[in-house]
Amino acid sequence: MLNDTDLATLRNRFKRDADFLMQGAETDDSDEKSQEEKDVKPLPRINRHSVFWILASVAVTYYVDFIRNIIENDDIKRWWFNIGLILLGICLLLAIFCIVYLEWFKGIQHYDQEYPAIPPITTAIFIAASCSFNIALWPVWSFFTPVILFTQFMGVVMFISLLG
Repeated sequence: MLNDTDLATLRNRFKRDADFLMQGAETDDSDEKSQEEKDVKPLPRINRHSVFWILASVAVTYYVDFIRNIIENDDIKRWWFNIGLILLGICLLLAIFCIVYLEWFKGIQHYDQEYPAIPPITTAIFIAASCSFNIALWPVWSFFTPVILFTQFMGVVMFISLLG
């Protein structure tokens, strides 16, 4: 049987080996990360994905006569549409608050860490706005409504990504 000194020697040997392995892993990871960081190039702003969604949004706007339908169609449930506009306005105000005030004026780059409630609140409000728009516009385009609205959303997002 092993006595206490043998167990202590064995434990120290494993501890030294573990420390040695951990130091080797840390230096290997830093070399790999630095090499990966060197190899990573920023993505170009204009790519096939962005162009596809922008063109799809323009095509949908043209073929479903989106703007004229929004303004003139009497089948739209205006109460739900107005709720959707109010909620979308709140989302935009939160985005402007984060980008303009927090990032530009206060210099906070990671505002989601300083104000952790903003991203989930904005997401919930946007989901409620999209549901309101789907309910409001369902009588106009029926089951095509979610596809049309999603295409419009992606086109706007990709267009904004080209600007910034």
